[in-house]
Order: sequence, then structure tokens, then C-alpha cells
Amino acid sequence: MDRPADAPVLVRRPSGGDASLLRELVAYLRDSRTELREEWVRRITEAHLLSVMTPDEIFSEVTAVYDNYVDALETGSVETLQAYARDLSERIIPRGVETHEVLGIVLLLRDVLARSLFVRYQSDADMLNRILDAYEPAANRIAVTVGVSFVEERERVIRVQEEAIRELSTPVLQVRERLLILPIIGSLDSARARQLTEQLLGAIKANRARVVVIDITGVATIDLTVANHLVQTVEASRLMGASAIITGMSSRIAHTLTDLGVDLSMMRTVGDLQGGLEEAERLLGYQADRSDAGRSASGD
Repeated sequence: MDRPADAPVLVRRPSGGDASLLRELVAYLRDSRTELREEWVRRITEAHLLSVMTPDEIFSEVTAVYDNYVDALETGSVETLQAYARDLSERIIPRGVETHEVLGIVLLLRDVLARSLFVRYQSDADMLNRILDAYEPAANRIAVTVGVSFVEERERVIRVQEEAIRELSTPVLQVRERLLILPIIGSLDSARARQLTEQLLGAIKANRARVVVIDITGVATIDLTVANHLVQTVEASRLMGASAIITGMSSRIAHTLTDLGVDLSMMRTVGDLQGGLEEAERLLGYQADRSDAGRSASGD
């Protein structure tokens, strides 16, 4: 049976004598917290990790990580440490901390603690081996958990940033009442085409638009999937009550659409953006209004 996604992540718990060894280990790590933590900070500084953070910030964070680390060793659950790792990642990723730095500090902690255990038990090789056998699997699992939490948060931040960039690069602009422009610049793929459609339909609804001008002057090439998606966007706009005008279609794209056999019957096209705006105003009746206003002013 698969483990539920929200179930706590567990470190394999030793039993019998190994369990008592782990309890002894946890007690030692708590008693030696100050010196081990300071040694860890020193190693981080020497390795030039977390350089974007101040010494006080580093000390505060490593204290929290150390305490969560030891708790995970004691309880067998890394759920709390996992949550802290996500929170820490959320705070330090925007400051430029890289994945290798986070993995580096966790591995340094594992090394600092292992060296300390070696010094403590070096006179008893059998005890040392048993202690390390109890410690190393849990330490490795914790290191992987922290690393995965950081990578997942970093990927989430990247997705959010990419979404923001897409929105900035493809704004839906209101030119005047009931008239929108969607200027598309750069390459188009299926994912971006879907995102553009969602943005446009949302803007049509929010602005009660009657005409939208989709300018593709800045699009170099287009494939069959994207071309069909563009046709669907025009149709979806019509169903929302807005007529769509495509402007800036290059001869290359026109040939591509023809060669691909794309149904262009539902698409209203105009050579350039200026012509598209004039056509949009005609559809909205603005030109007629201006003509009427001109005749009134001349006394006709």
C-alpha cells in the first residue's frame, strides 16, 4: 500500500540494544550542543557557504536546524525538520542561496557529529561501530529529506517566477472601453498558448470587451498545434461576446498556416496593428461617431 502524501516521513527506528544506543547518542548530542554547533558554524564559514547571510543569521538558522536534526534522530520522524526545511528554503532562496550550499551544510553537520562520535568512542572500537551503525542510516535519511525539501521549494519558486514573467511578457491591454490588445512576443508553445487564452478570456470578462486585437508581429514561427490553438482562442473570444482581429501575420506564418491546412474561416486578419485598431474602432462604431461629430460641427 502506498504511503499517504501527508503521512509523516520516518527514519527507520532501531530496536533492542540499538535503540538504547540511539538514546545515548541523542543525549550526548544534546549535552554537547554548544560546542558542536559552534564547530558546525566554523566549518560552514571556512567552506564559504551561506555567504549571503550574516553571521548572526547563520548562527540562528543552524541552531534551529541542529535542534530539529537531533529531534528527528530521537523520534524517528523528520516531519518537523521537513517543515522547517521548507520554511527555511522559502526565506533563503530569494536571497540567492544555491542547492549545493544547503546540501553542503547538512553534510557538514553529519561530518561534524560523526567526527565527534569518533573522538568520544575511539577507545572502544566495538561501541564506536555500533554507535555509527545506529547513527549513519538516520543521518543519511535526514540529509536526503532536507535536500529534497529545498529542491522542491526551489522548483516551486521557479514556477512562480516563470508564471510572473509570462504574465509580464504578454499583457492584455485595455486601449479604450470594450477594446483590448494582446501583443504576443517571442516563441509560442502549447503551454504558453493555453496561458494566453486564459489571460485573454479573463480580461474579456473583466472588461466586458467587444473587440480584441491579437498582434503576432513579434512571433517568428508557429506550428500546427499552436495554430489550431490560436483558432480556438478566436472562437472562444467570440463565444465570450468579443470579436477577435489578428494583426501582424508574417508571410512565413501565413504560408505555414496554409500548408498546415488550418481553418482560417473564423479568423479576421489585418496587416498591421494600426490597421487592426482602425478595424476594431469600426466594429465598435467609433469611426461613425467621429463622422457624425464632424458633420455636426460643420453645420451639415
